[in-house]
Amino acid sequence: MLVKGLGSLLVLAVGTFLLGMAEFVIEGILPDLARDLNISIPMAGHAISIYALGVCVGATFLIVLHKLRPKHILLGLVSLVFIGALLSVTAQSYVWLLAARFISGLPHGAYYGVGTIVAYRLADESHKTRAVAIMCAGMTFANLLGNPVATLLSGALSWRLAFAVIAVGSLVDLLLVARFVPNLDPLPGSGYKGQFRFLRHLDPWLIILATMFGNGGILAWYSYISPALVDEGGLSASLLPLYMAVAGLGMVIGNLLSGWMSDKYKAGLTAMVLQGVAGLALLTVFFTVEWGLVHLALMFVCSGCLFGMGTPEQLLIIEHSKGGEMLGGCCIQIAFNFGNAAGAFLGGLPISWGMGYAWPAMVGMPFVAIGFLLLLAFHRRYE
Repeated sequence: MLVKGLGSLLVLAVGTFLLGMAEFVIEGILPDLARDLNISIPMAGHAISIYALGVCVGATFLIVLHKLRPKHILLGLVSLVFIGALLSVTAQSYVWLLAARFISGLPHGAYYGVGTIVAYRLADESHKTRAVAIMCAGMTFANLLGNPVATLLSGALSWRLAFAVIAVGSLVDLLLVARFVPNLDPLPGSGYKGQFRFLRHLDPWLIILATMFGNGGILAWYSYISPALVDEGGLSASLLPLYMAVAGLGMVIGNLLSGWMSDKYKAGLTAMVLQGVAGLALLTVFFTVEWGLVHLALMFVCSGCLFGMGTPEQLLIIEHSKGGEMLGGCCIQIAFNFGNAAGAFLGGLPISWGMGYAWPAMVGMPFVAIGFLLLLAFHRRYE
């Protein structure tokens, strides 16, 4: 499988690389963006939430597009990535930026939904999670390489260059998808109502809600990681690209490790263990936020858990959404980004109240605990 379909999986990974930049680049350029548009850090954080809301809305496209071939859907979604990035480059006001970010979020969930189906269908039975992990690896490498470079460009020249990189990259990706992604047949039709039939059962809801609560809890803290490391941790602002690369390295390792673990053991068990580790790391963050290097190490751990959970959850929903696999795949991204939107908003509240950057971690703790319990229930009942 990994030889036969590797080229197609790598092309899908280019798309998730661009989506990873589009979603998480804000964390690294937040101070520069806020300064240029003359807004506060919490207001700039709303650009994170509005992107996530765009993801939730855009994923519903698949309800009406499910009869098309996956390749054709992917081409349309990558085109939307380009439009959103171009609008972000040219944003002249806070409202304009929010509109651009909303449009940028529209293709995200749908791309993951379709891409997961393509990766799943290309893989043999013993490598399905690893195939999905390769597709998802693009987002982790975006945080390892793309976003640190974007942060560097933002500090040296302009935050707009970060979005310019995404715009150019999406044009290249259009050519790659057209050339290398196989023109697979559409999924067997189950009708519009049939796509939702899997939601009558408990198992997909446990997966979806665990994703929303678990990831939202981590992102309540991660959304404000840049000012936390600098203002409270005492680390150098000039090294922010390096800090973002540390987070990205954690994401790469967590994603690839969880893919291997899920194929060897159980996907639900793997996600549950990583969720528990993330909860302990967040609790430690609250008490050590002023120790910059410790905070940096915990960022590596939490980032690894964040993306380590994503791959098995993406696979599980495909296996537990028969008849609505494409919709199920994007439901995970809806859950992830709804949690992202809620986490970024709730995590910003204590900062607005003057309570400091340790408190977003504490805000996220109960959500992570709920995610762990949901995965525990799934594992005990279905695995």
